[in-house]
Amino acid sequence: MKQSQSRWIALVFALGAILFLGACHKKAAPAPPPPPPPPPTPTATLTANPETIDKGQSTTLTWQTSNATDISIEGVGAVQPNGTQQVTPTESTTYTLTAKGAGGTQTATARVTVNAPPPPPPPPPPSLTEEQLFAQNVKDVYFDYDKSDVRADQQSLVQADAAFLQQHPNMSVTIEGHCDERGSTEYNLALGDNRASAVKNALVAAGVPADRVKTVSFGKEKPFCTESNEACWQQNRRGHFVLNK
Repeated sequence: MKQSQSRWIALVFALGAILFLGACHKKAAPAPPPPPPPPPTPTATLTANPETIDKGQSTTLTWQTSNATDISIEGVGAVQPNGTQQVTPTESTTYTLTAKGAGGTQTATARVTVNAPPPPPPPPPPSLTEEQLFAQNVKDVYFDYDKSDVRADQQSLVQADAAFLQQHPNMSVTIEGHCDERGSTEYNLALGDNRASAVKNALVAAGVPADRVKTVSFGKEKPFCTESNEACWQQNRRGHFVLNK
């Protein structure tokens, strides 16, 4: 009798344990699935070749991206994920590429330096007229008192005058003979004529055709200086050149 009860109690405990374990097994929650991996981060590169240009020249932008769905270059606009494009910036510019994707945004830059053109050369000086050229290059010949021969210190002036006239064959001249105020009018007219002729002969001897040189004497009638002293008289004793028009 006691043995049967023991067996019955053991059976009851066994059944309870089975039921308890089954209940616990049903209540356990399933393990959650692992989270998905994050989207990849975009990559971007941008280069310019050449990096330095002169104004008006072009350069080529080259770019490569990955993991991006929206790609643009500032100053160019939307572009394909990979490509090239010529640009002609008018001034030094930094181009910025922006690549956007599910994994974020990536940028890349390329600097293009534009050399400024050199300043324009200064305008040429205005052309001189024949009269201005003549006045700058042809010098009067001076004489000693009561003399009509070309002084030694005036020979180089005559040679320079002759060289200029030979370089400008379209020019013809009149040589005026002048004197200081001393002496009679008739005497000075003759002296002035001799002085003008002496200068003409020196020019002809240096190679200037005689038909391009005329002479005239004013004696003391048209002085360049009106003071009565040697410094002033020296200025009046001359063979004066005038350009014929």
